[in-house]
Amino acid sequence: MQLIKIDKTLYRSRLNRVIVACIAILAISSLAISQTLILIFPSQTGSHFHWNLLGVVVSAIGLVMTLIKLKTHPKMREVAYVWDLKQALNLIYRKNRKLVAAAKLGNPDAMLALQFSYEGSRQLWQLDDNTITMSSLNEAQAQLDEWVREYNVQLDITNYHSASLKAF
Repeated sequence: MQLIKIDKTLYRSRLNRVIVACIAILAISSLAISQTLILIFPSQTGSHFHWNLLGVVVSAIGLVMTLIKLKTHPKMREVAYVWDLKQALNLIYRKNRKLVAAAKLGNPDAMLALQFSYEGSRQLWQLDDNTITMSSLNEAQAQLDEWVREYNVQLDITNYHSASLKAF
């Protein structure tokens, strides 16, 4: 995955539309499915919990399948990019302890993964207006910069590939 520039206002606008649409679709379809099932299979006890639950589960599965199919639509570009970025950062985060240890010893692949993580996190936090933890990110970046200078490593995040994480 490569980092790309995203227009923050366009991203927020499209994300809000996706969220509202998902809530509306989930509410309407789960109610429609559960009410149809209750109409077809009425319960003598008056409890329709299982039909309501089934309506929500089927609606959620349908919604996820729809989002996956619409992920490549041009209007979903920014939202899908952030979705993919969060998944890529999560892969790095799971290996963070090993990556930091390897970077401390001068491993260039570990340093590259950490650099991608820091730049991706910075972009993500700015898009989501989550700048509270930016100081800890800056500290981690400063430490990485020290290791880069110490081991004379050149980092170009366009060379980052998630397959390199398998070594850690």
